[in-house]
Amino acid sequence: MAAIAGVSRRRIVVAVTGGIAAYKSAELVRCLRKQGAEVRVVMTASACEFITPLTMQALSGKPVHTTLLDTSAEAAMGHIELARWADAVLVAPASANFLARMTHGLADDLLTTLCLATEAAVFVAPAMNRVMWAHPATQQNCQLLQQRGVTILGPAEGEQACGESGAGRMLEAEELVGVLGKHWQQGPLAGCRVLLTAGPTREAIDPVRYISNHSSGKMGYAVAEAAAAAGAEVVLISGPTALTCPSGVERVEVETAAEMSDAVQTNIGPSQIFIAAAAVADYRPVEVQGKKMKKDAAELSLRLERTEDILAQVAMSTASSDKVFCVGFAAETHDLEKYARDKLQCKGLDMIAANLVGDGLGFNADDNALTVLWQDGKQEITRADKSIVARELITLIAERFHAQSTS
Repeated sequence: MAAIAGVSRRRIVVAVTGGIAAYKSAELVRCLRKQGAEVRVVMTASACEFITPLTMQALSGKPVHTTLLDTSAEAAMGHIELARWADAVLVAPASANFLARMTHGLADDLLTTLCLATEAAVFVAPAMNRVMWAHPATQQNCQLLQQRGVTILGPAEGEQACGESGAGRMLEAEELVGVLGKHWQQGPLAGCRVLLTAGPTREAIDPVRYISNHSSGKMGYAVAEAAAAAGAEVVLISGPTALTCPSGVERVEVETAAEMSDAVQTNIGPSQIFIAAAAVADYRPVEVQGKKMKKDAAELSLRLERTEDILAQVAMSTASSDKVFCVGFAAETHDLEKYARDKLQCKGLDMIAANLVGDGLGFNADDNALTVLWQDGKQEITRADKSIVARELITLIAERFHAQSTS
């Protein structure tokens, strides 16, 4: 199977309902895993009559979910865990019975409850006898589901298990995976590769001490997630954080400024956009002690040297013909716009996102507000949760990137 962009590193719930086409769901899970997706399987009671949960567990590498109240899940509510975890829910095969129950908003088993509880995209691949598919009730159910944002995939036409021929066959696994891939390739950054840094760096003093800063990495991770949601292929180079890698993002973990610089140089080649959200330490000790220093003296002096200016290296090293669109960050305590515009000019950046630190904003906070500057423009992003701020920033970056690319 050829590589399908967009599916890799996505979290996909494959739900199986009762019907002979359930055998195809095994190949579907295998294909998704091969494309790099993380898959969890939900099976209805009738689906278990056609294919065993053991088969699906072996193919997905995860326990199969079959019951609404799961004593092994958080708060015994597996449907909520799965609803929050999923980037997409794909019901394949979707029986006529399931379509009817979903249309009426029933929530009497795990799958219907999951579909009500999730904010992820929901896809259904119908599979049933041709007469059942053509019945006005089934057609009206599908129309209503589409009006609610559910994507109907298929069905295909052909020979059916009952011996008849017509519309009602479940689409093949590769077709379904291809549709999912296209779903994540429709955003404003579809086809773009974004390289992004986030979090702090740590510069060792001795084996137990280091120089660092208060960065939690929350803003950078939110920007990475927003870029992936906008359709970009995202590589996140992260300093030490306690954060989970966003879905659909490839993470490279580093610790020091030198390691981050090396990782950026290794990954910058195929990238069109570089977003430097990391709080890189400005200085590091000239000498790192091999053993833990004892606090014998009343005072301690450290000789420090400048670390690599990663953003300037990228902004100034690429030729004009294939220049990477460079976005910097500036965290300041005062004179925000002055310092940010100075940084924009002296480093030759395309854009800079500046924020004040303090008053519940910036480092370790959940909220942020940005003043975004470019050579001949400015836009304010008002205070909000960092995930919301990140989405607005990515929208602005996409607009400026495409405008510059076509100018």
